[in-house]
Order: sequence, then structure tokens, then C-alpha cells
Amino acid sequence: MGQNSPSTNDGDNSNDGTGLNPIRGRFPSKRNPKPAPIPLSKSSAAVISLPDRPRRSHVGGRPFVPRKLCSVRGTSLFYLCILIAVFAFALASMVLQSSIASMVFRQGGGERIGRTVREGLKFGSSLKFISSRIDRSFEIERARHKPRVGVRPPRLAVVREMQLRTINNGDVPCFDHCKILGNMEDDPLSLMLLTVMKNIRGLGYMLQIYATEDGKTRSLWEKIVGQVSILSPENYGHIDWSIFDGIIVNSLEAHNAISSLMQEPFCSVQLIWIIQEDTLSNRLPLYQELPHEHLITYWKNVFRRADVIVFPDYSFPMLYSVLDTGNFFVIPGSPIDVWAAERYLKTHSKFQLRMKNGFGEDDMIVLVVGSSFFYNELSWDYAVAMHNLGPLLIKYAKEGDVGPSFKFLFVCGNSSNAYNDALQDIAAHLGLNRDSVRHYGLDADVDGILLISDIVLYGSSQDEQGFPSLLTRAMTFGVPIIAPDYPIIKKYVIDGENGIIFSKDKPDELMKAFLLLISKGKLSNFATTIASSGRLLAKNMHASECVSGYIKLLNNVLTLPSDSMFPHSISQLPREWEWDLFSEETDDMAYFIKKDAINTSVVYDIEEHMTLIMDSRSSQNDPEIMAEDIPTELDWIVLSEIDSSEEVERVELEEIEGRTDRSYGVWDELYRDAKKAEKLKSEANERDEGELERTGQPLCIYEIYNGAGAWPFLHHGSLYRGLSLSTKSRRSRSDDVDAVGRLSILNESYYRDILLEMGGMFSIANRVDNVHKRPWIGFQSWRAAARKVSLSSKAERVLEGTVQQKHKGDVMYFWAHLDMDGELAGNDHILTFWSMCDILNAGNCRTAFQDAFRRMYALPSYVEALPPMPEDGGHWSSLHSWVMATPSFLEFMMFSRMFADSLDSLHMNSTTATECMLGSSLSEKQHCYCRILELLVNVWAYHSGRTMVYIDPNSGSLEEHHPVEDRKGLMWSKYFNATLLKSMDEDLAEAADDGDHPYDYETWLWPRTGEVHWQGIYEREREERYRIKMDKKRKQKEKILERLKFGYKQKTLAG
Repeated sequence: MGQNSPSTNDGDNSNDGTGLNPIRGRFPSKRNPKPAPIPLSKSSAAVISLPDRPRRSHVGGRPFVPRKLCSVRGTSLFYLCILIAVFAFALASMVLQSSIASMVFRQGGGERIGRTVREGLKFGSSLKFISSRIDRSFEIERARHKPRVGVRPPRLAVVREMQLRTINNGDVPCFDHCKILGNMEDDPLSLMLLTVMKNIRGLGYMLQIYATEDGKTRSLWEKIVGQVSILSPENYGHIDWSIFDGIIVNSLEAHNAISSLMQEPFCSVQLIWIIQEDTLSNRLPLYQELPHEHLITYWKNVFRRADVIVFPDYSFPMLYSVLDTGNFFVIPGSPIDVWAAERYLKTHSKFQLRMKNGFGEDDMIVLVVGSSFFYNELSWDYAVAMHNLGPLLIKYAKEGDVGPSFKFLFVCGNSSNAYNDALQDIAAHLGLNRDSVRHYGLDADVDGILLISDIVLYGSSQDEQGFPSLLTRAMTFGVPIIAPDYPIIKKYVIDGENGIIFSKDKPDELMKAFLLLISKGKLSNFATTIASSGRLLAKNMHASECVSGYIKLLNNVLTLPSDSMFPHSISQLPREWEWDLFSEETDDMAYFIKKDAINTSVVYDIEEHMTLIMDSRSSQNDPEIMAEDIPTELDWIVLSEIDSSEEVERVELEEIEGRTDRSYGVWDELYRDAKKAEKLKSEANERDEGELERTGQPLCIYEIYNGAGAWPFLHHGSLYRGLSLSTKSRRSRSDDVDAVGRLSILNESYYRDILLEMGGMFSIANRVDNVHKRPWIGFQSWRAAARKVSLSSKAERVLEGTVQQKHKGDVMYFWAHLDMDGELAGNDHILTFWSMCDILNAGNCRTAFQDAFRRMYALPSYVEALPPMPEDGGHWSSLHSWVMATPSFLEFMMFSRMFADSLDSLHMNSTTATECMLGSSLSEKQHCYCRILELLVNVWAYHSGRTMVYIDPNSGSLEEHHPVEDRKGLMWSKYFNATLLKSMDEDLAEAADDGDHPYDYETWLWPRTGEVHWQGIYEREREERYRIKMDKKRKQKEKILERLKFGYKQKTLAG
């Protein structure tokens, strides 16, 4: 359960480790810290032995004197009798109660820990859930103070379930052990989410709604948010989740969508999971008992994926505590209780319910409710409530009284006879009318009991964090409420306006509260006014808090990328739920329930699936063997005869082959075949039908990907070949290139993340002849297909035909271009190549590029180091989606390796080496160099004089952008000259070969990104080959001389 706030006790340490905040109960009398032993009767001893019973101490430990009892006046004697009877009832009910609530408190250690929590929670104590999320600073608010030029709104994806099933209007929702009805009703949850999303959209967020199934609320979503996409299970993997700044999942049933987010490259997308169902929490105790640890482990891993798991009630973290990974969060407030109460009012009559339960129209019914956390262990709650009600019970429920009939109803536990019998025993001891006190269990029609009540008293001793749901329903029914002055009550209810609040430390105020509400045996006009005001309050009581809670959560969790605009600040919060949107929809239906039946919920589907897998594994590992499977002695004899006969045949065949002359062929051919077989063996994972299909083709496009989540976006066919940045995530039935195997630096997660696609290109350029032997080469990120900018079949044919005609040439074809209009249209800023680069790199692109460029060429500080890029309206390549001649690609890789090394040296030598200055969000900082390296091909192609041709990915039309003839006077050809780059590459290779480290830090990136080769290495290799050749000749000459001197000696046949 997130984190429980530990408390320090001044004197009592019995609660240590329970994570509770004890609040000492306050009574007029003090406890005696060292009471003297007093001989008491059995009934008295049972009472005084309780540690929390208030009693007065007497000097010297003297026993009670009868004269003291005689001095007690009037109703004090009745108070003492009531107190004794109440605590007797407390003991009796604790013995009779079953341990239903133990299911609620089974945290990691099961029932034992639940018992520890209940034992540690003493009278006057409280449970408090504290989320670790509240300690985090607001990411968006902190980023507002940094300079930023946003060009697009922040994007949010909302995944929810919309399947609707109606139930009869007469069906009453039952209260389960925490009164969680959200998992049964869809429309109140839709009302909550629609209200929240409407206000979030008003702050500037762009929302994309994905629904797992269609339903009647679709029109409402389209009216408020826009288009709703119906997402079938097989399409979960075909969504590029990386384009969203955050994802909100609103159902446990959307589990499959979260499974797709658990794979790279979507693991870093911020995920907020709203869980409002208790289906899984009800199954967790069963998983622990069986035990089914594999199911608990599975769900814990799924829960761990979410950055925040949001619950609508403070009881949920307790229910799901087994799966807590520190990301639980509670945003209280939901229209569920109001919705259910109003629907109940439409189908039930207060008069008929009174008659059904045996009450008269003139009966004054007072309902006492308690805490929902320990509804089955409410001995202390109701003991205190009855103690406070003592004067009322004596005054209005005394047996034989003539006047208005008062009925006191207590709702707790279940509907067993034990509770009712215990309550009636108390009534008999107090001399109360037997019919004046009744008990109802929470498994009964609680809505009906609330509706027939005239006054509702909240009698809990627990200071809860959330507003009691039963009070919300009572207020919706128009019943005046009386509650203690707990902070959560005073937060919403104004004393004397929406209800009556009395001091929990002054029980006498309770009598005054009742006197205000009762006049001549009936409700007073003041009570009617309070009830009406409370009804209006309850309808929209939590709307503002709920909306502001989600807005603050987004500000707290989301780290927006550099190109995203900030959402607007909260100016005015809504005071009401969007009831008007549902006015037309809800008249024709009572409830919409979610799929939480056994045969429909994803919880049961996963449970059944994983149980079958575990059963099959256990059956395979079962050591028991059937008797008929054990071989007999006759079986062993037959087996030995078969083995001996096969051995005889094998020996005979070997002898025959030894006597037969065979021709082994020419030695050169045998050697060549052996080498070819060895090469095929080493490239077993890189050659299959796809490789054979590519034979003879002039072009191969390598699709770069870094996780199994990108598989659905990859192409199949002879034109494409996958390039995996992770060995584990490579497709098993494909001939994808293993980039890690070709470039060992990619095995380090840090460099794999900061280089990403460029690292894959480095791996292909490293000994390129081993993997690519074609005149043209191309690359494409998996994101191009995910964002619908990859080549169509028509464009592919045009590209293949074009490169087929040009066997060589300094041309670069690209089809995914940098979006400098489209979504950015209407922006006040004039976007250029370098301004767009700044936007994508946290405003530091130009600074980083010119510093790296200056360091790369050792330019002095007064020389301009930022290559000019034209503003001619042409397209620029993005997403690493381009094709060029293989020699041009190797030249570009030579330039890119040196630039990446220079950029890395600046980062490592800076004072903030641990923080990426080229990104704002967590994902951008993780892939620090990726965005500037993605645009590097444009600078190189433009200034090296390459023709830049844009091919439309849909139509295949070709159009030259930034014509070469228009670049005269703008190109920095001297810095991009192939001869100069080759010379610089050889200088670096010589330094690496000599161990001459050019930088102060330990890691030098350049030698690890490809081949290290210069003239000295070539000469050393040539000398080594010459030495081996001469050594071979020398040995051969010595062997010939030895034969001439001693003759040829043939070994004897005997050896």
C-alpha cells in the first residue's frame, strides 16, 4: 500500500511496524497508569481488563466505596450501565464475528499481516495512505522556468473500454466489503472521465481516444474529444505509442494494451493506469492461499510498468497491497454514489420500503453507520456510537414510553443472527423497547435502509482520508446527517448548512444536534432545510477536487519533450460534473456494467490461461511414470540385439569403403568449398530465403528497430532487411542483421541509447563487405512505417527502377521529411532548419553543433562553425529514411563517426556530464544524441554537393530539393571534402593505434564505432603477411633439403 506513515507513540509501542497513525481517544476521565489490583466480579472484570476503558484512579489504590456510587446522580447511573453493557457487547461481538475483513488486510504475508494491522489499530487510531508521488516536484511547472519554443500541443492517448450491458431497473447494487461499485457501473465512471478529459483538453492537451469495444457512450466522447478509434486486440501492437507524451488507461480490461507497452521501444512512455474495479483484488487472497505465486508475480510485473496507478478510493491501495511497487496514488472523488442513489430513487418508494421493513409512516428512524474499512470488526466504532447515543436511547427508546416511536438502526457486519442477538441483549440490559433497536448487515439493501431513515449518524471513531460514501448516498437521498468534527467531514460539510457537526470530544453536543433536527417527534423545518442543502452539495461535491487531482497528476508525472508546448495553467475549476451530457442517455437505461463476470473478465482469462500452462509444465516434470512405460527384461534383450546388429553392419560398411578407390576432386575446389561452408556456418542467422531473393538486386534498405514492440511495423520482402539493435529482440524467423554482433559498443545500453539508429548504421559500415555487397544502400527507421510515411508499393517500384538505371552517382533519395508545416502551421515563429533543430533539442542544437564542428576540425573560436542551411522552402530528411550509393554511405559514416565522437567529447568534458542538454523529457535525455544525428545527413549531403531528391512515399513522384546550382557560395565544401575526411580518419586511426588518447576522459568513442585503419596498419599487415610467406618458404626449403640428404622415409603400415 504505497507507503504507510509511521507514527511515534509516547508511551505505547505495541503498534510499531504497523504503519498506523494512532490518535489518542479523549475522555473526561483519565487512565490510571498503575492501577491497584481490585477484586471484581466476572462481569466487571471483563470490562475493566480492557486497556482503553476510561476509569478514574484513586489515591492509595483504595477499592470503590459504596458511598461513591450513591453520590452519582440522575442519568449518571444509566450512563454507567450503558457503558458496561456496551463494552460487554464489544467483547461478545468480537467473539461472534467471522474474519471476513481478514481478506481485506492480506498484504504480502497474508492473514497474519492483516491480523497485525487490526490489532495495531486501537481505539481512536486511523489508517492513512501516503503516496510517494506527492514528494516529487512538478515536472511541468519546473520546466516552465526554462526557455522553450513549443510548436505542438502535448499529446495524450486515452485507452478505455466502452462495452455496455444493461441490467434491470429493479436490480440493486450490493455493497461488497469496501462498497466499491465502480466495477459494476460504466456510465458514472464515464461521467467522471468525460468531465476530467473535457477540462484537460481545455488546458491545451491533444487527446486521442482508443476504445477496446464500441458502446453507447461513443457519441459523447466524439462530441467532447473528437474521433474515437475502436481498438481490437490484434491491433494493440500496430500503434506507435511513442508519439504520445503520456497514456491514460481507464480499465483493468485494457490489460492487453499495457502488455504492448511493456516492450521496447515503448517502455519509456509515461503511463497512468486508472483502476476502478475490484475483480482482481477479490482474487488475490485466493492466489495466496492456493498458492498461485506465478499469477501474483505476473500482475505485479504488469503493475510495475505503470508510472502511476490511480485509485478512486483510499481502500483500493489496501486491497491491492500485494501488488504494490511504490506507484500507487489515490485521487478521491467520483459521481458513483450520487448516480446510484438517484437511480435507486427512480425505482423505489420510501413509503413502500418502510412497510416492507416493518416500520410505520410516523416512526422516527435514526440510522447509525460506521467506517467502511473495518465494517466487519466495528465493535469499538459502535460501542462508542452507542455510548454517545446513551441519553438518546434512554429518552426516546425506553420501554413503556408513550409518544412518538423512535427506531435506532445499526448497519455493520453481515446479516447473521449473532449481530442481531447481541444488539437485542444490549437493548434488554438497558431496558429499551426490543423493537426500537435493529441490526442490518452490509450485505442487505443498504440503499433502502438509507432511504427510509430520517436521520443518519456517522458514528465511526476512525478519522478516514476519504469522505464516507454512505454519507454521500444519505445526503443524495435527502436525509440530514450528523457527523463528528473530523477534518474530512469539515472539508465539505458546513455545520448548520449541509449537516450537523458535533465535537467528538464532547458527546453532550450530540443531544443538542438531535434537538435541532427533531420537533414534536418529527423532523423540524431546520432538518428539512439541511437535508435539501446537503442534497445539492452531494451531487457535485467532489467534481473540482477530482479534476484538479488529475491535472496536478499530469503536471507531476509528464515530462514533455522539447517541441511540445506547455499546457495552460488552471484558471477556473469546474464545480459540477457534466450531468447534462448524460441527461438524454441515462433516461433509457439504469446501469451500465463492465465485463467482470467470470466468463468475460480479463482477470479470469489470464488466470485460466496461466493455470493451464503451469499444469502442463508440472505434468511434464512429474516424476511418476506409468507402470506400462517401464521396460521389462525382454525389452532390454531385444534392444541389445538391435544394437549389436547395427554395430556389425556399420563395421562391414567401413571395411567396404576402405577398399574402394575414391576421387576427392581438385584440391583448390575442396579448399574453396570448405571455406564457403565455414562462412555459411558463421552467418547462419543472416542467410535465408530473403538473402537469396536479394541476390542480384542493386538496393537493400535496412530497417532499424530496437525492440519487439516494433516488429509489426517492419516490412517483409527482398527490398528490406531488419537491423536489430538488440540481440534478444531480433526476429527469430528472419535474416535480420544483429547490430550488436557487428559492433560491440552497442552491447552497452548507454551508448546504444544515445546513438540508437546511428549506431545501427555504424554497425553496417563496419566491414561492410561482409554484409552488404550492393551498389546502393538505404535505411529506414521503424517509426517511418508507424507514422505512415514509409514507401508504398508504387514508390518502391519507382525507387528500384531509378537506382537500377544509375549504377553510381552522388544522389540521396529521401521520403520522410522534417515536419516544418502541417501540425506546426499557424505557429508565430518562422521555422528554419536550425530553428527546428533547436526546437527538437531543447534549444541547444546550434550551440552543440557548432561546438562539436569546431572541435572536430580544430577551428579557432573566432571562425564561424555553424554551416549555413538555406531557407528555400524545400524538404529536409528525417527518420533516417534515405537511399544513397554505397561509397557515399561510407563517406557519410566517416564524417558521422568523427562528429559523434566530437559531440560526445563535449558532453563528457562538460560540467553537467551526467545530464543531457539536448533533451527535456526523460526519453529525450535517454536518447541524447539521436535527434541531432538524425538531421546530420542533411548538413553532410547539402555541403558535400550531393543531389537531394525527395520521393513522395505515396505516389512515387521524384522532385529535387535544394538544387546544387543554387548552393554556390553557400556550401562549405572544404570541410566536407572526401580527401580531407579520409586524412582526418587516418590521423585518428594512427592515434588510436599508438594509444595516443586525444581527450582527458577515459572512454574514447571513435575507435569503438567502426574500423580503425591507416597506412601504418596496412604496412604492418603487409609486413606480417610477407613474414608468414617467407617463413613458409623457409620451412618448405628445409624440408626439401632434408629429403635430398636422408631420402624419403615411408612410415610402416604397423605405425
